[in-house]
Amino acid sequence: MTPFIVTALVSVLVSVALITCLMLALPALARPALPFGVRVPADRAGDPAVVGQRRRFARLVIVVGVVAAVMAVPVLLVTGYAAGVTVTVSAVIVADLLLYYLAHRRVSAAKRAGAWSAGRRQGVTVDTTFRTDPVRVPWKHGLPALGVLLITGGIGWSRLGGLPATLPLYLGFAIDPGERVATTPLRVFEPLLYQVAVLVVVVALVVVVLRARPDLDAARPRGSARRYRLYLRGVASMSLLAAACLNLSLLVGALQLWDVVTPDIGWQVAAYVPLVALLAGWVGWEIKAGQAGHRLPGLPGEEDEDSGIEQRDDDRHWFLAGAVYANRRDPALLVHARLGTGSWTLNLGHPIAWLLLGVLAVALLVLGALSLSGVVDLPRRHSLW
Repeated sequence: MTPFIVTALVSVLVSVALITCLMLALPALARPALPFGVRVPADRAGDPAVVGQRRRFARLVIVVGVVAAVMAVPVLLVTGYAAGVTVTVSAVIVADLLLYYLAHRRVSAAKRAGAWSAGRRQGVTVDTTFRTDPVRVPWKHGLPALGVLLITGGIGWSRLGGLPATLPLYLGFAIDPGERVATTPLRVFEPLLYQVAVLVVVVALVVVVLRARPDLDAARPRGSARRYRLYLRGVASMSLLAAACLNLSLLVGALQLWDVVTPDIGWQVAAYVPLVALLAGWVGWEIKAGQAGHRLPGLPGEEDEDSGIEQRDDDRHWFLAGAVYANRRDPALLVHARLGTGSWTLNLGHPIAWLLLGVLAVALLVLGALSLSGVVDLPRRHSLW
């Protein structure tokens, strides 16, 4: 095999293994009462129908991963190195998500057939202290991202007068030496602008998430509220540290842009090291915390807490296995998603949600028009091979 196909094959195998592990962990990280995005009574979390779907899902996800690994070499040879990686990884993701959705449908069907929620007291719990004493933004965890941004600005300013008349095309985490553009202050400080955008967007998302409606358990109101506070603090801290990792990767690309280091495969790989660390950190945190913090250790007596009320069954408002929520009677704009652990979704039953989506659609159309007219250049996809 040539070095290129070996590199592509390793990338495919690592990606497939990572996706498979994440999908296997997804049902385990969710709350026991939310198997595959379906709300079930606590005493039905171990029902044979639920357990059977967990085992079936795990077996099929492993089969998909093995088949993808076996077919990796033929796919790479037929489609090409870069396209082969994209095709294989995309096929694995789509197949695993389809398996998750089918498991969701089967658990939901078993719930309806067995009338699991019939005759149970249902309700919700509200903790007003999340409004009177909300979780604060941990600004100190944003200092690393700000520090990397300032270092990038300092290096860029020092190199401003010593750069050639043209610069290689900046691709974010790398550069394209084969295409050069005129050296202008905007081109020179393009990495800095990306870093500012990353920091602003992450801080804005953290502020919004901290003010979103808490995902509490009506059966254990006190314990779930305490755990959720810890969970929010962890999500906020990890998000700000994620901004530092992204900015650090952008800095590595900037060093190549400014001729501080010689661009080569080593520096291209180094640009992705902070991203790998970011992914590992998030996975580790989610494994420790679980969905809405339900895996965090409880205080004495919390495990025995029982209000006598089951969490309200609102499956009819959730779609696509818990990824999409639409409820016109719910005043909340942002809610904790059932698919995944550290994810939130818009309430599509809220008018402001459609306003936001409309603004986003218009912005994308304007950006596309400006790109087609040559006014702005959109970032391009970059491959290591």
